[in-house]
Amino acid sequence: MGIKLDGKELSKKIQEEIKQIIKFKNTNGEKVPCLANILVGRDDASAYYMNSQNKLCNKLGIKVKSVYLEKDVEEEKLIKVIEDLNKDNKVDGIILQLPLPKHLDEAKITSFISHEKDIDALSTLSLGKLYKGEKCFIPCTPKGIIELIKSTGVKIEGKHAVIIGRSNIVGKPVSQLLLNENATVTICHSKTNNLKEICCNADILIVAIGKPRFITKEYIKPGAIVIDVGTTVIEGTLVGDVCFDEVLEKASFVTPVPGGVGAMTTTMLMKNLCEGLS
Repeated sequence: MGIKLDGKELSKKIQEEIKQIIKFKNTNGEKVPCLANILVGRDDASAYYMNSQNKLCNKLGIKVKSVYLEKDVEEEKLIKVIEDLNKDNKVDGIILQLPLPKHLDEAKITSFISHEKDIDALSTLSLGKLYKGEKCFIPCTPKGIIELIKSTGVKIEGKHAVIIGRSNIVGKPVSQLLLNENATVTICHSKTNNLKEICCNADILIVAIGKPRFITKEYIKPGAIVIDVGTTVIEGTLVGDVCFDEVLEKASFVTPVPGGVGAMTTTMLMKNLCEGLS
């Protein structure tokens, strides 16, 4: 029987470390970090995430500047908002809630966020720096995944890590982070042949495909670490891509849904904000 890899508990520990950083800055008269977050329209998931950011900022003593724009905002106006925040010396980090309304070009607009304030690594420049191994902010969900793996005490170096999913948000960046930790990385996707066979050779299995309860114990190497990034609502219940209970019988560590990777994301955003690029 494996161990539940609790993202909530790890988040609490990291949040306490952030509180100490803020306390130190206040005590020594240093500038307290300020987050600027932008919401276009009223997408429920984006609004929820932004509200979570604001609550956590208040809890940790971080300053926050929220910008709310109408759903039909013109592209030029949104870009102007971002450019003004780039120039604002009081603002240390910027996050634009995605997805944007369909009339707005996400790739173009996120590219206007200064890489020095791009704490969720949304811009092309930030991602380019990540893949080149240059100093940059690490995307929050992949960063949380690496923190969860490291919290097990298992050394990543030399391990075979298999990622199911090749998105720009999770699959691709987490593969680079694992390579940076000297893991051997295999990326699988919807066109991969022999998926089960490949997964059964994984010391670390990261699942981000959006197929609820797709991964059963037949996909698991005994003693593997399994990270479930999937989130799907079924009959009012949030479930992951992994059949948690049965996989836990075979793996060494498994993240639950909810309470696993998702619990880490906002905390990683605050950690990026406080650490900066220095």
